Amino acid sequence: MSIEVRKPGLSTTVQDAGRTGYYDLGIPPSGALDQYSLRAANLLVGNDAGDAVLEVVYMGPELVFSEAAVVAVTGAVMVPKVNGEERPQWESFAVDAGDVLSFGYLAGGARAYVAVSGGVDVPVVLGSRSTYGLGALGGFSGRPLAAGDVLPVGSAPGTGAGSVGRSVPEDLRPTWSKDVEVRVMMGLYDHRLSKDGRATFLDTTWKLTPVADRIGFRYSGAQLETVDREPPFGAGQDPSNIVDAPYPIGSIQVPGSVEPIVLHRDAVSGGGYMMVATVLSGDLDLVAQSAPGTRTRFVEVDLDGALALRAERRGRDERLREALGG
Repeated sequence: MSIEVRKPGLSTTVQDAGRTGYYDLGIPPSGALDQYSLRAANLLVGNDAGDAVLEVVYMGPELVFSEAAVVAVTGAVMVPKVNGEERPQWESFAVDAGDVLSFGYLAGGARAYVAVSGGVDVPVVLGSRSTYGLGALGGFSGRPLAAGDVLPVGSAPGTGAGSVGRSVPEDLRPTWSKDVEVRVMMGLYDHRLSKDGRATFLDTTWKLTPVADRIGFRYSGAQLETVDREPPFGAGQDPSNIVDAPYPIGSIQVPGSVEPIVLHRDAVSGGGYMMVATVLSGDLDLVAQSAPGTRTRFVEVDLDGALALRAERRGRDERLREALGG
């Protein structure tokens, strides 16, 4: 079975749960920016939770199916249509051979996830089918989809028509707002901020700029005051510079002490800007679903708060699996 790309949308890539174990070599994990929506889409069609899907950004593609299949669309509010007729999101539905899947306008969030029974069957590269665009690695020829591409689809996992009509319960469906609170732990370099600079970071309502992609999400809103210092050997003169250090996924760097950048799943693995905080892994999905203009507050939590969020998200994932039989 295959899927022909009639129109690619703004930026549509193949993504799975990501590739691990190579970040120390400069190869980021990639994978779906919204991992929960990835898992939900796959479980709806009977796939393994981490199988390869299509990540759709802002504007949907137009896809033609060569054979009958089961499809699900989760994530951003972007109504799927089969031959022009609307289908529900967060629920699996059938397509027949020759059917055309298209999408309505974005009405909430930023990224939708399209799963098909059997999974998108592009080659596995370093343990993952995910696209890393900067490195032209993985996915479909290492790049976003283009008109005329033909995507192979794996064999359905034996669920067939029985997967049609599966639905994620309402209380397990996230909603998207233009005002969000993103939880962070301060550090590793928040000591570079003055007391006022630290307060400014946490008290400012930051606005997401159009620079918001798989590498990083840049915010505007204020300038952060730093502590005076004599620059150490190997660091630049800018007060935001440090001697090069590794960047955790979710870390927030502040070049020039303005416009914080949340580094996401295609980010470089290290550099020379101070990291004043790190987004909790459980809130990276929320960042991923922020569209330009989203008003964002960074909320400090301690280690206990971070562990509580992890437990909460694991509980939600377990309820999702129970609801969908995954």
